[in-house]
Amino acid sequence: MDLVNFYAVVGPAVFALILLEVVFCIYRKNGYYSYQDSLMGLGTMIIAQCVNVALTVPILIGYGWIFRNFSLFQIPTTWWSYAACYIGVDFLFYWFHRAGHRVNILWAAHVPHHSAEELNYAVALRASLTQRIASFIFYWPLALIGFAPEVILPIVAINLILQLLPHTRVIPKLPSLIDSWLNTPYHHRIHHASNPIYWDKNYGGTFIFWDKLFGTFEVETEAPYYGVSIHPKSWDPTYLNFHWYIVLWRDAKAATHFIDKMKIWFMPPGWRPRNLGPYEKMSNFEGDRQVKYQTTAVPGSTGYLLLQAAFSFWALYFIIDPKSPLPVAYRVVLALLLYGSVTLWSRILESRRGALPLEFARILVFGFYFSGLSQAGIIGSRPTLIAFTGLIASAIYAGKLFVATRILRRVTISERKPN
Repeated sequence: MDLVNFYAVVGPAVFALILLEVVFCIYRKNGYYSYQDSLMGLGTMIIAQCVNVALTVPILIGYGWIFRNFSLFQIPTTWWSYAACYIGVDFLFYWFHRAGHRVNILWAAHVPHHSAEELNYAVALRASLTQRIASFIFYWPLALIGFAPEVILPIVAINLILQLLPHTRVIPKLPSLIDSWLNTPYHHRIHHASNPIYWDKNYGGTFIFWDKLFGTFEVETEAPYYGVSIHPKSWDPTYLNFHWYIVLWRDAKAATHFIDKMKIWFMPPGWRPRNLGPYEKMSNFEGDRQVKYQTTAVPGSTGYLLLQAAFSFWALYFIIDPKSPLPVAYRVVLALLLYGSVTLWSRILESRRGALPLEFARILVFGFYFSGLSQAGIIGSRPTLIAFTGLIASAIYAGKLFVATRILRRVTISERKPN
């Protein structure tokens, strides 16, 4: 089973887990879920999965080249080799993760995941477009040792999938028999915490004993809060993914010393060129209360965006499922359409001007796309029916939102006019 297949298989289970946690949190009224943060977590996951598909082939080729020409051993494919590879993957993940918090250019790839101001299974999916590229640079030693690429990639996939489990505040501290060696939710909450005392701690993927061994283990001593010191203040998926790269580029351009222009990419986050002062952190506290980033969405759009999330997740399977009938070119087009969809979600969440007219255009383009697939005989009658049912419902829903928004705008303007 290849890397993409694993994500396709576990997708429904992951969303069932999210739904279960959402229902539990609503029942307990604990406030662990933020609709906007969670929605964009799902959106960035959809985009990242499209990138994963594109990376699979070049990664297999690269690891295969190392394995065939430079491997020290030829490790047979057995149950114990899979187990040994898993430990190797988790060990290398620890160092990749640690470097991702200590090297600016790697932090730029990792920070979209930490920018979520909640910790739950939905925001756990908030993935970076560039982190997956960076992560596979760290796993090549396994091919050099002698693990076949067909062993490494599925193990990496399983390791990443299992890392979803600690991303919750619902599960309490577990018994020490488990908590002493596994990266449990208790440990990972500390890693995600924005409290300064918790910075750069608990990097482990599956196992927490790496942190104990290399001096990065920490226990909870004060209530954690989540997010990053310099929040991107946007839901736009492109800006979320490239926010810290932009910050670094601007600082590099502003640096008056050439060496600082180079150093900033490889220094720890927070370091700045000598002619620039420290970063002005965006305070997200009012007294002792954390004020999380929120925007005013298009009125009544919550249900509409949830419908779009469900439709996009369904469409994603045409890209990531190895049994998909879509040729490569059609998958690329669909990936671009999904990227545009998630971008428009952010515009609706931020009540950007022209968001709804652009939504109508997007629905129309999707209609032409699935119509073309159907007429070419690439997809059958059932997926065609599902697609057009979703698109027609979306068009009707978007039309109601557009009319309601226009009426609300006219009422607001009339109320502002002097009598």
